[in-house]
Amino acid sequence: MTVSRGLSVVVLVTAMLALAACTPPGAEGGSSPSSAVVSPTAPPPTPTVEVPITAATPPPVQERGAAPTAVVSTDLGIDMPVVPVGVQADGSMEIPVDPAVAGWYRYGPAPADTDGTTVLAAHVDSRVYGVGPLAQLREAQPGQTLQVADADGVITGYTVESVTYIPRAELPVDQLFDREGPRSLVLITCGGQFDEQTRTYSDNVVLIARATS
Repeated sequence: MTVSRGLSVVVLVTAMLALAACTPPGAEGGSSPSSAVVSPTAPPPTPTVEVPITAATPPPVQERGAAPTAVVSTDLGIDMPVVPVGVQADGSMEIPVDPAVAGWYRYGPAPADTDGTTVLAAHVDSRVYGVGPLAQLREAQPGQTLQVADADGVITGYTVESVTYIPRAELPVDQLFDREGPRSLVLITCGGQFDEQTRTYSDNVVLIARATS
């Protein structure tokens, strides 16, 4: 899929967005963004997260709150750094290689913004790095809490509202990548059945939490 050049305002609004499994092919290198492109002659890869975008070119970065730098949840045993990510040349959202690092979609709202949803995504596991913190999302329960720190030292608290397994082709991106609704946090990783041949998971695991501070 390619990114349309004819639109300039729409965010990630397409029902075709999917997180297609979780982990880059034998990648090294810490938190640099991963690529979903695999050579036909390469050895069988471990799974990769892939977020195709068909709606629009990412809009210019506007004046926003400070970038998130960490997401923590004592309830879920999550404590991981967050780095800003954008869009790859093939139209996929960049995802940090290491599943212990989450990517923040930098064209969307930041935690301190007055409206909209902060979207973080990470691989669930890796052949190189092992299982990542977001594997804990499957255990999340409504009422549990998370905190996101930003570069200004501000900590925004959130309360979990739901955790849902959603088939990859059915991710409701127009809702999850919302710029104008209530201040929210969305965490996305992979789950469900794992296909050994395609090295992909069947579902996205999506946690939605509302800001409380």
